[in-house]
Amino acid sequence: MKKLLTTICVMGLLASGFYVKAEEGFTSMFNGKDLAGWDGSPDLWSVREGVITGQTTKEKPARENTFLVWTNGQPGDFEIRCSFRIEANNSVGFANSGVQYRSKIVKPSYWVVAGYQADMEAGPNYTGGLYEEKMRGILVSRGQKMLVHSDGKKEVTGSLGSTADLEKEIHKGDWNEYVIIAKGNHLQQFINGKQMIDLVDEQTDKAATTGVIALQLHAGQPMTVQFKDLRIKMLQ
Repeated sequence: MKKLLTTICVMGLLASGFYVKAEEGFTSMFNGKDLAGWDGSPDLWSVREGVITGQTTKEKPARENTFLVWTNGQPGDFEIRCSFRIEANNSVGFANSGVQYRSKIVKPSYWVVAGYQADMEAGPNYTGGLYEEKMRGILVSRGQKMLVHSDGKKEVTGSLGSTADLEKEIHKGDWNEYVIIAKGNHLQQFINGKQMIDLVDEQTDKAATTGVIALQLHAGQPMTVQFKDLRIKMLQ
């Protein structure tokens, strides 16, 4: 028994050491208590049970897509890690959100943001994909390796797996970990450890190199989206 307990303790220490090493260099973006360091509609965004919560209702809808904006910088090269959960509070099953990055505020009065978006939804099609809000639209669908040439032409250069197989890695109605890595013109997105997209964006007149980070709350049907464990690491 003593030997078994010793083995368990050693394994626990190794696991703990690996976790610390994996998180080395990351800075928390959320204090778990309130929305300090973030800016958005107080009618739609709050902290509930220690997680950032965006919610629309029939009484308090989003007039258009609106965002909770991180106010502590406009990074260029970075890795973001967070967990999200999204729920459709309506009969049609619609709920859509995303993590904006390298984006810009285009309507400060309603916290409207444009730019790259790591997509998520309650439905089966878009979670994991890369959408460019208010700009070029869908840039990369889930499972694609994509090259956007300087003239804007898109070329699929490889596959990360079928969209159906990758969807099986997404926990519907439960927590999922999103990882976003942006370095130069190379963008990657992962959910629950599986790579969802890979983009090289050579359209320099459109591609953003720095910008704000923000969380989306989509206009339309009542819905709830939640985020926790948000942290960022700046890359060289």
